[in-house]
Amino acid sequence: MPRRAQPDGLLLSFEGAEGSGKSTQIELLAAYLRQQGREVVVTREPGGTAVGEEIRKLLIHTDDRTAIFPETELLLFAASRAQLVREVLIPSLEAGKVVLCDRYLDSTTVYQGAARSLSPDPVSQINTFAVGGILPAMTFILDVPPEVSLSRIKKRGGRPPDRIERETAAFYRKVREGYLLLARSLPSRFHVLDGTRPEETIADEISQAVRRLF
Repeated sequence: MPRRAQPDGLLLSFEGAEGSGKSTQIELLAAYLRQQGREVVVTREPGGTAVGEEIRKLLIHTDDRTAIFPETELLLFAASRAQLVREVLIPSLEAGKVVLCDRYLDSTTVYQGAARSLSPDPVSQINTFAVGGILPAMTFILDVPPEVSLSRIKKRGGRPPDRIERETAAFYRKVREGYLLLARSLPSRFHVLDGTRPEETIADEISQAVRRLF
């Protein structure tokens, strides 16, 4: 198992299905922490580096005519993560910064493991190799029902839904179940929040949890 290796900085990750409100809560927490005088780095998966953003294009924006097999998807996510850990996370944590990551290794456990039905052993081994010992101090799961995810995706303007956003309600149901199961197995790290509540209420709960960490 990877160790929680961040002696100076603090790594916090945000998880949940599409449309759960992760990006909004990351923005709100980043603003709050900066007001408190903290140096904050906001990043995302897949992506966060030049290499990772190229991988993101393959994973997220490939059209439905190009099949990406679950095993391929797993390895591409892991490659993006390995680059992010070494290029962004480790230097930022060593510099004492707070890193807020929009998705991290738990997305792979849930999306490729639970939702894509890949065997948990290779998923865990590849995750462990990719993160190089860097685990979040806390992971916030924004929990919303599948129908809420799909409704929010439909309301997004400005671009068509990407490859993951085009998944079915059954897929999103597996994602939600996977996150809740993961949270029950590691209650010391995961903090599950009802993502259907007002943004300000969720943000207050997150900031209180982060203050306890400090």
